Amino acid sequence: MHRFSVQILAALLILTLAACNRSSAPSSADQETNKSLPKASVDPATAATVSGTVTFTGAAPKPQKIDMSMDPSCRAKDALSAPVQVSDGRLANAFVYVKSGLPEAQWDVPATEATIDQDGCRYHPHVLGVMTGQKVRILNSDDTTHNIHPIPQNKRNREWNRSQGPKAEPIVTSFSAEEVMIPIKCNQHPWMKMYLNVLTHPFFAVTTDNGKFELKGLPPGTYTVAVVHEKLGEQTQQITIGPKENKATDFSYSSASAR
Repeated sequence: MHRFSVQILAALLILTLAACNRSSAPSSADQETNKSLPKASVDPATAATVSGTVTFTGAAPKPQKIDMSMDPSCRAKDALSAPVQVSDGRLANAFVYVKSGLPEAQWDVPATEATIDQDGCRYHPHVLGVMTGQKVRILNSDDTTHNIHPIPQNKRNREWNRSQGPKAEPIVTSFSAEEVMIPIKCNQHPWMKMYLNVLTHPFFAVTTDNGKFELKGLPPGTYTVAVVHEKLGEQTQQITIGPKENKATDFSYSSASAR
């Protein structure tokens, strides 16, 4: 009787694990839908650009010290954490993208790999955008072990958790479902965190230190353009852009947004 109960429990465990795996991966229906979409094309003679600046008014939150003394291999002792990074009233590390308005189509995935480096016990870059299916190469330039842990919220991308030894071989992966601001953390070093954005199209950018962004090669049309920040939330604007037009579109946050 005991042996029979053990067999039942083992079978239930296998079924539970299978269900978890199914829920964390994109469905075959999603994959087939993507394959059936027509190939996207933009006429270079009419391609347009949206560019602008993301600003911040008022006093930005003060950077906080990070005590890295728990790991002597971490080079940047007592580094500063500044999730709201402002210089001369301009906001860095905001993710700007076309949220809606593009035709339903399959956009070419870049052949080049995106790179995430762990250096000085920090993620570089802090915010990154990639396309679905694009290869992401994760490096460890440190003399300590890191633990890469993406935590998708939409349950269509898989959550995983993998250790990477000091200066180990790169981890190459990809993400198959669209999702904005996926947190990636290191379980070994709790201050290490970055955000990955995954889109089905190439019209996205991360603001530079001077708050600038540019979305190039857009077909003429009417779009909802969004900016999202890890602490300040999301804003949207609807724009209409004509052939070969360079449309200026600015966004602004304030110290009230950071509370």
